[in-house]
Amino acid sequence: MYSLQLKKTLAVSGHQHVMQRSGCASNSYGFVRSSAPSLRSRISKTGLVSVAAPVEISPEEKPVFEGGRKLANAPPFTLQDLRDAIPKECFEKNVFRSFAYLALDVGIVAALAYGAYALNNPLVWPLYWFAQGTMFWALFVVGHDCGHQSFSSNKALNDFVGNVVHSSIMVPYHGWRISHRTHHANHGHVENDESWTPVTKSQLTGMDKLAKLGRLLFPMPLFAYPFYLFNRSPGKNGSHFDPKSDLFVPGEENMIKTSNAFQLGFIGILAACTFALGPMAMFKLYVLPYWMFVVWLDVVTYLHHHGPSDPEEEIPWYRNDEWDYMRGGLSTIDRDYGIFNKIHHDIGTHVVHHLFPQIPHYHLCKATDAVKPVMGEYYREPEPSPGPLPTHLIGPLVRSFGKDHYVDDEGDIVFYKKDPSVSLF
Repeated sequence: MYSLQLKKTLAVSGHQHVMQRSGCASNSYGFVRSSAPSLRSRISKTGLVSVAAPVEISPEEKPVFEGGRKLANAPPFTLQDLRDAIPKECFEKNVFRSFAYLALDVGIVAALAYGAYALNNPLVWPLYWFAQGTMFWALFVVGHDCGHQSFSSNKALNDFVGNVVHSSIMVPYHGWRISHRTHHANHGHVENDESWTPVTKSQLTGMDKLAKLGRLLFPMPLFAYPFYLFNRSPGKNGSHFDPKSDLFVPGEENMIKTSNAFQLGFIGILAACTFALGPMAMFKLYVLPYWMFVVWLDVVTYLHHHGPSDPEEEIPWYRNDEWDYMRGGLSTIDRDYGIFNKIHHDIGTHVVHHLFPQIPHYHLCKATDAVKPVMGEYYREPEPSPGPLPTHLIGPLVRSFGKDHYVDDEGDIVFYKKDPSVSLF
């Protein structure tokens, strides 16, 4: 029943735009047009809809899902409808503005490190680890924009900045960029997605106890990112550092080697700093903030795709003909991170980013406001942060890890199910 498709009795002729694997920049960005044209577009294109003669919908066209699953139904608008609603200036890239954000981030990182090292106070260090880990996450987001080619209009500049910034936080820029491109091109697809893909029933059955706990039991998955870079997710093989990995095509090997060279160069810098300042100093200055950054990355990216604020709502995952680019993107979730929204460059404003990743981070809020009237109920308004700290997100995070364990092996639209065996004992 869940794979039943809505019949399109009023469909007009159109053609499908296929998501291209070659990148996310505006000059190479593609998408899949929804097969259900909006009422507005049907009026404008056909002129056949009359106010005096309302459209009749047959019983077969009624939504398949209700209640907490209703947003799994095909939306009544197209990706082009959303694109048309976004002001043109939201797609404009300002390299000077991008560098200003980067310079501010780097300046804060340097000031925090200098201040903590100079004070060397046991009461200050924990505050430093949290603050610096947060800034490492902000640097990641700048490199993230480089990967989407939204930092500037110059690809060579974007890739250079991305390599420098990401290597400083132990992320292989090109390896990550390519797998992240795969994630965007297949978001919401059970098998083809790349980030936080759901474990299927058969995969869960084949996992040993340690693998289950590491992937599914809170809070262990919040430390998973470095392991993902080397091993990917359950059911997938390959390393982000290996030019021969299945993640990449042969023409991308040199890019992976380039990022590895940047990474080795930064490891050399860390070794020199360790020699000059001592291992314990570097452990406090870099290693502990790095793990705070990992937690930030895993929390935010997990909440992009899991744990809606409404406990009754369930996020759909798609297969086969039920999946398309827009429906996958609409399954993502916007979040309010309180004081951290601007610190980490509005990465919580995620739905529009997933659908139009060429929009720079500093235009995401404006673009989101523009598409809300078109999306209607398909836009999940983020729950407001109760204060500067987004403590309201703890509930959805813990709740999701407590019940979102696996999806069925079959079915074109599936939802998470709970596995009671996911526990320490």
